[in-house]
Amino acid sequence: MRLLAGAGLCLALCALALLAVALCTDHWYETDARRHRDRCRKPGGKRNDPGYMYTPGQHLPLRGGEHSRSRAVRAGGELLQRGVRVISRAGEPPVPGRDVSAPPPVPRPYLAVDSHCTRRFNSTVSGLWKKCHREGYDKDTEDLIVKGIVQRCTPVRYHYTSSSLPTNLPINVTKTIRQDEWHALHLRRMTAGFIGMAVSIILFGWLIGVLGCCKEHDLMQYVAGLLFLMGGTCCIISLCTCVAGINFELSRYPRSVYGLPEDISHGYGWSMFCAWGGLGLTLLSGFLCTLAPSLSASQSAVHKPRQENGAV
Repeated sequence: MRLLAGAGLCLALCALALLAVALCTDHWYETDARRHRDRCRKPGGKRNDPGYMYTPGQHLPLRGGEHSRSRAVRAGGELLQRGVRVISRAGEPPVPGRDVSAPPPVPRPYLAVDSHCTRRFNSTVSGLWKKCHREGYDKDTEDLIVKGIVQRCTPVRYHYTSSSLPTNLPINVTKTIRQDEWHALHLRRMTAGFIGMAVSIILFGWLIGVLGCCKEHDLMQYVAGLLFLMGGTCCIISLCTCVAGINFELSRYPRSVYGLPEDISHGYGWSMFCAWGGLGLTLLSGFLCTLAPSLSASQSAVHKPRQENGAV
């Protein structure tokens, strides 16, 4: 049954390599804002998705028809007769020589602009330790990085600081953002802490398993398998908290500050898939290493000669 134990140790070594790659790379979560940036650069910045309708009610002109227009003209004439100075909508006095009873000029059509176009979204990749701009996705950002105005990567914070909170917001909104910042910080700490524990436990179990194979000690191989299963459990907790942290960041309040538009592509990167692959190999190696001593003990019991009655 040394074959099963050796296969389990090889799988555990592969799992360690995948987890190490996931820890050292920054492609856990990726965003692509090229389509959103191109849409916002078009005149008006309108979306042309099927079924999408703009409802900018606070910017639409009033539509009262000829009846409302005649009422406004009569009101303006009465004010002039009373000696009241009439101010236009733009805050300027009426032009001398213009007939007050003439209909007002037709307003220009309003171009509906998406509220997300007022914010700048970058194409980024983020991991456990830093968040970076994706190379070759935004020419303007690349020029700023070359000039030294913008950094390519910024470290991920694992400590609380109030400098990252938005300013000029109501006190209740600021309090909510502060509480959400603490919650997101705890999720990041759990993700990094548990995956570090998983790597340490798997490495320790691999060393014990190698010693057990060299000395042909079944108990050490069994303990190595249990350590692999324990490391896989820590890895599960780490990946679940990572997914929960990403979903929490996307659903934070207010949505206008932390939300992403629908035309920005975002998802998990290959570093996340390396971590999930390492988790699967860890659980499989733990199963093999715990199964090998059991099969070895059963075979030794079968091959053991049975003593005859009265034989010494």
